[in-house]
Amino acid sequence: MKICPTCRKTYPDDNLNFCLEDGTVLTLAADDPPATVMMSQPRPTNPTPMMGSQPTMQSSYGNQPQYSMQPPPKKSSKTWLWVVGILGILLLLCGGTGVVGLIFYSSQNNRAGGYPTPTPNNRGGINSSVTPTPSPSTSGEPETIDLSLWVKESSVWGTTEMSGDEFRMAAKQKGYYYVLVAPEEYSTDGAATKVTVRNVDDANSSLGYGLIFHSSPTPLTKDYAFLIDTKKKKYRVVRHEPSKETSMVSWTNSSAIKEGSAENVLEARDKGTTIELYINDQMVTTIKDLYGYPDGVPGLYSGDGAKIGFKKLEIRK
Repeated sequence: MKICPTCRKTYPDDNLNFCLEDGTVLTLAADDPPATVMMSQPRPTNPTPMMGSQPTMQSSYGNQPQYSMQPPPKKSSKTWLWVVGILGILLLLCGGTGVVGLIFYSSQNNRAGGYPTPTPNNRGGINSSVTPTPSPSTSGEPETIDLSLWVKESSVWGTTEMSGDEFRMAAKQKGYYYVLVAPEEYSTDGAATKVTVRNVDDANSSLGYGLIFHSSPTPLTKDYAFLIDTKKKKYRVVRHEPSKETSMVSWTNSSAIKEGSAENVLEARDKGTTIELYINDQMVTTIKDLYGYPDGVPGLYSGDGAKIGFKKLEIRK
């Protein structure tokens, strides 16, 4: 049996080398029971908890989002074999010098949840002065979600701010994506979900940025993401499971995308068994709705540290 020296979680699989909670290198468990760990808030009581979980901030306040962050999908599950080999060579060549830094790099890039403790934006209180807003209308008029209520004063991994009427968010670390989703009362089921997106600094982003829809209120456990890259004028569609991002539509060129820091409008129209995806009112692709979360919610996605501006996150029933 192995144990995480940071969070004290134990694992019966002796072949596992890294903690699935915070990425710390596991050690062999001692005979003594692990020390009690004090949590700053109770764990979520979702009936289908995440595997390798990335904890989320549970909220009952109107437009307050729930936050999560992930690294990009790994190309191979055998990366640690290469790391072990490199460590062996370094030990032979330099008598162990410099190995500590390499071990730290390895542990950081093999974390299941994508971040160490404390987890980003998931602990600590919510501003109790926030006034809840009404649930989305079913009258046929679009319901616009107030993104100004999604701003957090500080975060370990992501940044959020308002600039005029534009909500801006970014992952603090390149190679990661940062996701926010709305509370459960904002369902995208059977609706047209739309958002205006802008790459503020025309920055590179190999992961893209854009609209989350049909998402579990717990981020990155079950959802779709419709993403664009304005520098390359491409789009893609992915879906999420706990600690996993799966491509549904690979990067595809589209003349519908406006380049640079221009605004682009992304829209997902739920047609029952299929979902139509639009860029600036031009349909670019459709997908079958096989993996969406029932009564799922909308959200926002920003990848690779690019600062992305969002406006007019709307749901029309």
